[in-house]
Amino acid sequence: MLRKNVFFMLILALVLMLTACQSATPEAPADADTDAPAEDAPAEAADDAEEPAIEMMSFTDDMGNTVEFTEYPQTIVALSPSMTEILFAIGAGDQVAGRDDFSLFPEEALAVPSVGSMWGELPTETILALEPDLVVAAQIVAEEQILALKDLGLQVYWQTNPEDFDGLYANLTVLGEISGHVEETEILIADLDARVKAVQEKVAPISYAPSVFYELDATDPSNPWTTGSGTFIDYIIAMAGGSNAASALEGEYTQISAEELISVNPQIILLADAIYGITVEDVAGRPGWDVIIAVQNNAIYPIDPNMMSVPGPRLVDALEETAKILHPDVFE
Repeated sequence: MLRKNVFFMLILALVLMLTACQSATPEAPADADTDAPAEDAPAEAADDAEEPAIEMMSFTDDMGNTVEFTEYPQTIVALSPSMTEILFAIGAGDQVAGRDDFSLFPEEALAVPSVGSMWGELPTETILALEPDLVVAAQIVAEEQILALKDLGLQVYWQTNPEDFDGLYANLTVLGEISGHVEETEILIADLDARVKAVQEKVAPISYAPSVFYELDATDPSNPWTTGSGTFIDYIIAMAGGSNAASALEGEYTQISAEELISVNPQIILLADAIYGITVEDVAGRPGWDVIIAVQNNAIYPIDPNMMSVPGPRLVDALEETAKILHPDVFE
């Protein structure tokens, strides 16, 4: 009887212990989702976040037309020699996929396929076949031609010619921004500006400004073509320490009579038509020209017309060369 009571007491104690353990175990909250991992919440928040807007680059040209890009154009067609020269000068030559027939500088540009002439009707089919991201053109291309290209769905940036070196730097800056070569463009502009200032410093003390006749075309020696006031050539001659013999005339290309030229009596003649075979001897042999001081002193110098008239970085080369011709003693 005693053994049965002891056994009963042990069973009762064990039951009480098990009951106590169960009551001590904390219960999970009724609304707890024990199957969902804790990291799911940030993932859901990320899914709800808005995607960042794509940044748009926008540029307005000198006609008031706007071109827009989400990335820098990698396929550019240049329809003017100045545009081709600038793009290569600022490090964007690899992005030039097409050029016009007259874009012959630098030498690397000759490896770029030509789309044809910029005169008359533009070769639109050839341009479209290149699928350009951007077409760039200077003032030499007529506005109506630019509008025709835009009507075909092309992005076209049109730029006026600069009137001075600050205008040239502004043109370079914009093309540097459009092509994604800002740093290279800034370095180029700094170098060009330093060279211009060096010429100005040497010429500034000189009081003598020789009269300069810039000959574009003397197919008719009695009425040769030259450049009048308000042109970049006129600007370069003045900055180089000279005076344009045709400054009384207006227009980028204008004619001056032999009588008027003899009356002005220039001390220096610059032969821009030397590339077409005109020689110093040809000028000296023209009827009546023997009385001109430049002819008498043999002060007749061939000069590269592309360097003088293409509104690109080589305008600084033109300034330096003209200044050396006009004032050789200062630039020895």
